[in-house]
Order: sequence, then structure tokens, then C-alpha cells
Amino acid sequence: MRLLTGTDKTSSDTFHFKPQTIKAFGSTVLVEGCDQDRSISWVHAWTVTDGIITQVREYFNTSLTVTRFGNGSDFSSKVTSLHCPSLWESSVSNRVGKSVPGLVLAI
Repeated sequence: MRLLTGTDKTSSDTFHFKPQTIKAFGSTVLVEGCDQDRSISWVHAWTVTDGIITQVREYFNTSLTVTRFGNGSDFSSKVTSLHCPSLWESSVSNRVGKSVPGLVLAI
């Protein structure tokens, strides 16, 4: 983790976040990339408010599927696949050559 955050001053290795895809859904921006040499894939989910990143969620070596929960305002209705369509799925994790856990991010 120190290598990924840049706090490891003893290592000559560096980790560069080079986005391969960027997709926005309202105030949520998804940024995806990978480091083939280290077999690391990553997805950042940023919340942007008035042009400023106000929240960052990051996922390493995890496949991420983004869905919209319900119809946007009615959270009391029964949840079905029609109410939770898949909006976006990460693809870079498939390229690092290993099986990774999958998560669903509901926005």
C-alpha cells in the first residue's frame, strides 16, 4: 500500500495512475486503469460537486459493476433487475490475468 500511495521512500519503484477509461454519471465519475507489470487493476469512483472532487472511493484488483438503484427517488418500491440496470462494468480487471472479486456500486 505504501508503494501505491507514494509514502514508501525506500522503494525505487513507482506506481503511476494512468487512466484507461473515464465515464461520468451525473456527479459520479468512474476512472479505470491497470499496471500490467504488477498485475494491479484499479477503479476510482469520484463524487464531483461544483467541479471539485469531494469524495474518492478506490477499488484495487476488483471488478466493479455500477447500477442505479430504483427509479431515482422511490426507494420503497420492490427492487428487481428492471429497477437496477447495469450502467457500467469495469473491463481492465480481466486483463491482469487473475480472478478478482466483484462488487456492485449503486448510485
